[in-house]
Amino acid sequence: MDLVLFGPPGAGKGTQAKRLIDLLKIPQISTGDMMRAERASGSDLGQRFDHFMSQGLLVPDELVLELIEQRLTQDDSKNGAIFDGYPRTVAQADAFDLMLQKLGRKIDKVISIEVPLEEMIERAVGRRIHEETGRIYHLRYDPPPPGLEGKLVQRKDDTEEVVRKRFTEYDDKTRPVLGYYLARGLVSAVNGVGTLDEVTDRIKEALGI
Repeated sequence: MDLVLFGPPGAGKGTQAKRLIDLLKIPQISTGDMMRAERASGSDLGQRFDHFMSQGLLVPDELVLELIEQRLTQDDSKNGAIFDGYPRTVAQADAFDLMLQKLGRKIDKVISIEVPLEEMIERAVGRRIHEETGRIYHLRYDPPPPGLEGKLVQRKDDTEEVVRKRFTEYDDKTRPVLGYYLARGLVSAVNGVGTLDEVTDRIKEALGI
């Protein structure tokens, strides 16, 4: 199964993807992580990424697709993959489909994790990180134990202003991708509010597993 996890930044796509790896026995493919790893490897493709990333420029879609195609030829992804946060535009979705067709594959399902803006703001603003361990807490949902209060930090981008900006960008540029897949009857919307287990169970139900 080739599956796309869709939703606004902070909806929990990455967390749910990691849970689905074990359930579906297929890997998670995060283009951001792969680009950083390829860049660090110093490969020819990585050097081409570095040319753009070091200047703060967007990496051209064709290079990203080349990286994904390369990843899909590896043994662990021959039976499918979980695409986390890609494609982000209709143009990417169209090119992605053509690349998959070349490999004799297609997107089988798109899960759209739906989370309201106000919930996203609350998640971000209340998040705190324990620097020594990297452990992430939330002041409301997962409060730190007594004694850690002074050792926690808030990420600079965990603010209402940043969340609203990202949500607006998502609405303008990325949400139209849903229409692309809706026209193919591939989209199932899942409520992303609740415990991790509750959201996972909803995704499993949508996938019929």
